[in-house]
Amino acid sequence: MDTNARIFVAGHRGLVGSAIVRRLENDGFTNLITRTSSELDLTRQADVERFFAEEKPDYVFLSAAKVGGIHANNTYPADFIGINLMIQSNVIDAAWRTGVQKLLFLGSSCIYPKECPQPIKEEYLLTAPLEPTNEPYAIAKIAGISLCDSHNRQHGTRFQTVMPNNLYGPNDNFHLENAHVLPALIRKFHEAKQSHASSVEIWGTGTPRREFLHVDDMADACLFVMQQNETTEMLNIGTGSDVTIRELAETVQKVVGFSGELRFDTSRPDGTMRKLLNSSRLHALGWKAKISLQEGVRTTYQWFLENQESFRG
Repeated sequence: MDTNARIFVAGHRGLVGSAIVRRLENDGFTNLITRTSSELDLTRQADVERFFAEEKPDYVFLSAAKVGGIHANNTYPADFIGINLMIQSNVIDAAWRTGVQKLLFLGSSCIYPKECPQPIKEEYLLTAPLEPTNEPYAIAKIAGISLCDSHNRQHGTRFQTVMPNNLYGPNDNFHLENAHVLPALIRKFHEAKQSHASSVEIWGTGTPRREFLHVDDMADACLFVMQQNETTEMLNIGTGSDVTIRELAETVQKVVGFSGELRFDTSRPDGTMRKLLNSSRLHALGWKAKISLQEGVRTTYQWFLENQESFRG
């Protein structure tokens, strides 16, 4: 991409979008296009069409989405499928109609079957049933993948899809009920430390394994993929290693400095027991993650401390 190219980052205030903007600015890209949800409602087709016709972006990073953890997915399933379907359909269609050079659509590792060989290869998509707790969200993301692939086949577009594993970092959601596991643990341990609590409760058994990718590594991968021309195949983005939820909790506990006990609420759902991505397709193109889990948790906790007044909910 030329540093003067017009680049639209959809969802620039979110976890991934803000990291992409930071990276683009650090790399000298000077013509970034962003809109808040109040300035541009991506669920409204006419508004999206008008925006693309006026702004004519050359490249699009589609990171706007409604996201959340197990509790949020279980509580608001209609929102997770409906809102994401509308955002994806509107942006991808407008990108085709206005001749966008390349679009990068961010999916999620939850698109893969609940019972899946590990590590998970891209070709395992749609080979078995999904995890029920996030099926509506996963179906929306699968539809976005198919939409990009279908445009490429029918219209010759270059719409790329990438599947990250569990992301975390600056600008994450630290709401105790709606957050993903890592930011929720950071806040739980911090508040337990502040209140001198004797223990912290963690959902599930602690035995599921998860792979965690720092959002700055994700942004680095997104720029790498956007600028390569070898393939438009779907690409997994991961670190290649995973930890148990117990091991994750112990890492967060150590970083935060909480000295109490860990208590696991086994009445809560575990979700998928393991979710490790096979990222060899992306690695073969020349990209690998750089930020370790301990270092990533440390810098994320530092960001939390500096911004905790912003999320009291």
